[in-house]
Amino acid sequence: MSESRAKKIKLILFDVDGVLTDGLIFLVPAPQGAKPATAQTDQAGVALGSPNAIEVKGFHAHDGTAFSFARLAGMKTGLITKRISETVALRARDLKITYVKQGSAFKITALQEILDDAGLDKSEVAYVGDDIIDLPVMREVGLAIAVANAREEVKREAHYVTEHRGGEGAARDAVEYILRAQGILERVQDDYIADRATSASSMDVSAKG
Repeated sequence: MSESRAKKIKLILFDVDGVLTDGLIFLVPAPQGAKPATAQTDQAGVALGSPNAIEVKGFHAHDGTAFSFARLAGMKTGLITKRISETVALRARDLKITYVKQGSAFKITALQEILDDAGLDKSEVAYVGDDIIDLPVMREVGLAIAVANAREEVKREAHYVTEHRGGEGAARDAVEYILRAQGILERVQDDYIADRATSASSMDVSAKG
């Protein structure tokens, strides 16, 4: 049943903390003299980011390749996260992620905004999460994916659970699962390799010239 759902997917959305990262958040004091950022909190008063610190996260290279796979397959990608971090914005720019919704305490609202912009039906969207804040979105989309280290409540409602933990290749598992179900994984992998082989060859020619 989950494979039939995966065949319809045209957009893959991800939570960040615990999905694209291992869930650890490092707050590094901002340099002296730096202008503090405006403090931002959700409706419950929980901080979405620190005004006096730089938020640092670690991302896995295998997951970065997954976003390239999705792009080569003609799929859009996006992030929906409650916290606000320039580190996330930087990673999203590097990976050419289409939709980036930070500070989204109500993730279902962010989902609807993305759907309206993309012109897609909910059945054409996959979402990868790890905690109960992700459940409202997971219950709405066509394919709900939980990472291996997700809370048990989340795993129970997922259509598919990744082999790897968040921050350790879970996003790669999710993307490859969808592409495999659509019968295009090997073609996308070949295109990815060929693209890099062509780029390397061009660099060699330029160096010789």
